[in-house]
Amino acid sequence: MKIELPKKVSNIIQTLERAGYGAFAVGGCIRDSILGRKPQDWDITTSAKPQEVKRLFSHTINTGIQHGTVTVMLGHEGYEVTTYRIDGEYEDARHPKEVIYTGDLFADLKRRDFTINAMAYNEKQGLVDAFDGIEDLKRKMIRCVGKATDRFSEDALRMLRALRFAAQLGFEVEESTFEAIKELAPTIQKISVERIQAELVKLLLSDHPQFLREVYESGIAQEVLPEFAKLMETEQNHPHHCYSVGEHTIRVVQNVPKERVLRLAALFHDIAKPICQISDEQGVDHFHGHPKKGAIMAHEIFRRLKFDVDTMQKVCKLIEWHDDNPPLEPSAVRRAIHRAGEENYPNIFLLKRADILAQSDYKKEEKLQYIDDYEKVYKEILKEKNCISLKDLAVNGKDLISLGVKPGKEIGEILNGLLEMVLDEPSKNQKEYLLGIVKEQWLL
Repeated sequence: MKIELPKKVSNIIQTLERAGYGAFAVGGCIRDSILGRKPQDWDITTSAKPQEVKRLFSHTINTGIQHGTVTVMLGHEGYEVTTYRIDGEYEDARHPKEVIYTGDLFADLKRRDFTINAMAYNEKQGLVDAFDGIEDLKRKMIRCVGKATDRFSEDALRMLRALRFAAQLGFEVEESTFEAIKELAPTIQKISVERIQAELVKLLLSDHPQFLREVYESGIAQEVLPEFAKLMETEQNHPHHCYSVGEHTIRVVQNVPKERVLRLAALFHDIAKPICQISDEQGVDHFHGHPKKGAIMAHEIFRRLKFDVDTMQKVCKLIEWHDDNPPLEPSAVRRAIHRAGEENYPNIFLLKRADILAQSDYKKEEKLQYIDDYEKVYKEILKEKNCISLKDLAVNGKDLISLGVKPGKEIGEILNGLLEMVLDEPSKNQKEYLLGIVKEQWLL
């Protein structure tokens, strides 16, 4: 099997070989090349020790030199070059206590996580596949190198990575590998929330986000996202629904585009339903107030998982207003846009459609037609450049101060009062007219 190595990767390998060392491209770049996917980066493994690598290249960075990794810079591009190694004892289910260098490529490949990531290649020796990675690629299978419990005990994050790779590649997790995840799921608690967040987001943005189901079935969700696990266990006895909250949620995630804010909003849009659930005398479930409560819960989850503030704010707004269905008069839609925030449109339509498509057939066409009509009114408001926020208002705080309004809380109250007027009647968004209103009503 021939793999086309990038010229710079080939140059690094050849430089190491000319100096008498073994060197191979290794890991995910080989997997992706075989699958016909473009590798995100190219990693190189070598028998040369870090200081020997540094001597061979004029510009290097000590990226992870304590673990044998040096980044070789060629132009503005960096390539990680790591010495063949055997990991010592793992103390924290994530990092080895010590790293032992070896001259044996097989020993290095043996410590890697999955067979499909334990292949190496160079132009002299071709493909080195000691653990049947090619066969697992053909079978579309995620399988650990060696004993799964050993690999997951070394690094608990590998359990979530197995599910993420399956979601990205559309593969299955091999049975004994999945059973090992179920057995060791509680150890994921030892992993930093930043790394857990990164893996969850990659899974969520994959072509197969329905692997959220396996995150639950494996027990991982119960450890890192117990709120989602609760969704999977909450039924919805209501004419509008035919799935549990969790199964509905998974389908909503599948129905929105692969965009970070949207997929997160889809994941958490009904997160408060379990705590808002009540049943009426007929046994029909209701979830009153779940959007507002859901935004509060999602905010707490985002803080726990250390998401950035911008993502948190946008997603929470979408959650809070995903069930807002204003009358389809322009003034009501302008107010809805103001409530949810201009920046959350047209995402709100994408989320609402995905939500409806993941419900029962009861009134589905009617609900979808409403969204179409809602979006038409929204587009007309945009076309006419109506004022829908304070930044669009024809007057600002400086204008009010120039009229004699004292700086402070009153300025905000006046501006919001003017905005309320303009949301009803956009034609009144004229500077002279609004300043006249201020003189009449606030500066008597």
